[in-house]
Amino acid sequence: MNPPLVRGLGEQIVDRLRDDIFSGRVSEGERLRETELAKRFEVSRSPIRDALKQLTWEGVVETDRNRGSQVACSAPDEIQTLIIPLRRTVETHALRLFFGTLQDADFIQWEGILERMKHACASGDFAVVSEQDIAFHRYWVQRSNSPDLLAIWSVIVARVRRHFLESHRAYTDPMDIYREHLPIIQRLKDGDLEGTVLALEEHIQ
Repeated sequence: MNPPLVRGLGEQIVDRLRDDIFSGRVSEGERLRETELAKRFEVSRSPIRDALKQLTWEGVVETDRNRGSQVACSAPDEIQTLIIPLRRTVETHALRLFFGTLQDADFIQWEGILERMKHACASGDFAVVSEQDIAFHRYWVQRSNSPDLLAIWSVIVARVRRHFLESHRAYTDPMDIYREHLPIIQRLKDGDLEGTVLALEEHIQ
């Protein structure tokens, strides 16, 4: 099943809503009303409806004809222990797909994300830390240019997103969250495929 076609303004709304949900700024189970979102984004209900369809397809939002749309709940802890290895498999597979096509623009993208993560870690803004952590890995999978792989990853992360926020808050020094990503990018820069695979596998816990 192909994803809904969302472009331009709709893509921006999808990105902002996804960030709000993954960072915890919008709670699990919260209703997403088209009229309220249209007012927030100062748009008609049509791009809102398209954005909600996209997020429903990703597994981030649940939509029912009678109840409308609401934020999907994360998986229970016992399921998360099963899902995390699946996420590790998806991201290492994505790495093998894009490794031979890396460009300077990719590192600029990751370094921008890491810089925002660094500032958020320094200020203790765990919502932004989680948002940028997920953005780091989302770009990783997007770079594989495999819509199917991205769809699988999106569903997985939608189910373990609470794990990001809870694990980040458990750090004694939040800057360690930022530091843990650096070896992954450094091994990419070194052109060390297997070293990057190992660093990624150790990182995804």
